[in-house]
Amino acid sequence: MDPVSVLIVEDDERFRAAFAAMVGSAPDLRLVGTASDLPQGLLLLRELKPDVLLVDLGLPSGSGIELIRYAHGQLPNTDVMVVTVFGDEPHVMASLEAGATGYLLKDAQPADLADQVRTLHAGGSPISPVIARRLLQRLAPEPAPALDGDALLSPQERQVLTYSAKGFSFEEIARMLGVSRHTVMTYVKRSYRKLQVHSKTEAIYEARKLGLVRD
Repeated sequence: MDPVSVLIVEDDERFRAAFAAMVGSAPDLRLVGTASDLPQGLLLLRELKPDVLLVDLGLPSGSGIELIRYAHGQLPNTDVMVVTVFGDEPHVMASLEAGATGYLLKDAQPADLADQVRTLHAGGSPISPVIARRLLQRLAPEPAPALDGDALLSPQERQVLTYSAKGFSFEEIARMLGVSRHTVMTYVKRSYRKLQVHSKTEAIYEARKLGLVRD
C-alpha cells in the first residue's frame, strides 16, 4: 500500500517542525508539504490533495476553518484533523461543522501523532479526552428536576393523603376539612395524576417515599 500522504498547516515553527518530524519518521506516512499561513496552505491543499490534512485554527492570515471547509467540500478523500490550542466549544463546534473528523489539543498532544493520523485515515475520529467529554456533556439530555414533594402536591392534596394514610374515609375527610366529598375526590384525583399512581394504596406509598406522609 502507498504511504498516507500528509499536509501540515501550522504557523508556529516549533510545532510545525515537531509534527513534520513525527510524520516523517513513520514508514507508512509521507509528508508532502508544510505551510505556515492560510494562502500557502490553501495552495498546497489544492495542488497536493493529501490523504490527511493536519491544520491549526489560528493562522496569521485567517482561520484554519476555511481550509477544513475547502477540504470537506472539494476533496472528499482528504481527512482533516485539527491540532490547536483552542479547546472552547465555539472553535470545536465550528471545526466539526466545517468537516473536521479529528480534534487534538496541543497542550495534550500525544507523542504518537503518527498513530492518530493512521486512526483518522482508517475512518476513526481521534479527539482529545477533554474535548470528547465536552461534546458528550453538550449532547447529554438535561437532568430531570428532582421531585420535591412539597412543590409537587398542594397543601390540600397533602392533607387529604395524610388523613387517608391514618385510615379516614373520604366522607370523614370531607367533614374534617369542611368541604364536599366531590372536592376531596378532586384532590385525590390530582394527587394520583401527579404521583403517577392509580390507587389510594399506591398514592400513600409514594407520598411516604417523598416524605409527605409520616406514620
